[in-house]
Amino acid sequence: MTNTSHTTEIKKILADILELGNRIDAIEPDTILLGNIPELDSVAVVTIILALEKNFSIAITDDEISAKTFATLGTLVDFVEQKIANRDKQCV
Repeated sequence: MTNTSHTTEIKKILADILELGNRIDAIEPDTILLGNIPELDSVAVVTIILALEKNFSIAITDDEISAKTFATLGTLVDFVEQKIANRDKQCV
């Protein structure tokens, strides 16, 4: 289940790192990211991953990242929410 606040936070991270300005408003959960946003290159992906780790207090390993992770905003949000759920389970 997608958390609206997570979606909003992730959109803010994308907007800041990719310098999307008002274009971020058009990005919905089913919006394709890879290949659709020219600013989203390999360097930007690394920067986004670091920002997600810091913002959500999660750890992301290299082998967890694939093109599927960044396919759409929704897949990215789902990935982050899965990482948060796993983190919270480990803290219990």
